[in-house]
Amino acid sequence: MSNIASDGAPLASSPLTRAVLEIDEYTSGLGWDQPARLFALVDTAQLRTEEPGLADQLGLGEETTGALTPIEQDELPAGAPLDEFLATIAWPDVIAGCAMTVERLMLPPTAEEAIPEGLDEAALAKWVASHPERQEVRMTVAVLRNGARESAVRLREKDSAAEVLTGAGLVPGLADALAATFEA
Repeated sequence: MSNIASDGAPLASSPLTRAVLEIDEYTSGLGWDQPARLFALVDTAQLRTEEPGLADQLGLGEETTGALTPIEQDELPAGAPLDEFLATIAWPDVIAGCAMTVERLMLPPTAEEAIPEGLDEAALAKWVASHPERQEVRMTVAVLRNGARESAVRLREKDSAAEVLTGAGLVPGLADALAATFEA
């Protein structure tokens, strides 16, 4: 059995992976150079039962067992550091999880070894932005209340569904910050 669907996208084995890939596909359709986006993840069957009108509006089918529906939240405040913004969020019990997409510049491990010491955050960002080996990436990270995590990473230079990397531990810092939004 192949791990690739007929459209070249990776097959998703869990509802959380499917939700992450759905969000990745949605944000991919918006193009690059987008702001960070926050999504609530709700149990699709519960949504269909409690809010049938909304479920119909979202085009949710009858087969909803175990599925998660991402619902985009209001735009994030411009200029606010993500960690500070996430620290202000408290989700109601009906929300099963949350996800976020962010675009960042990344360096390969070999380039990270050459980072000059003593740079402040602004100087480091400028150094990374000018580095010839930098990669633009879009990261979609999701967490559930029960601790489950999933991530999808898409390189701008390999902007195709077939090239999306998935894994629970790809972006641990953002996953930790999202998980903290569920701590009482």
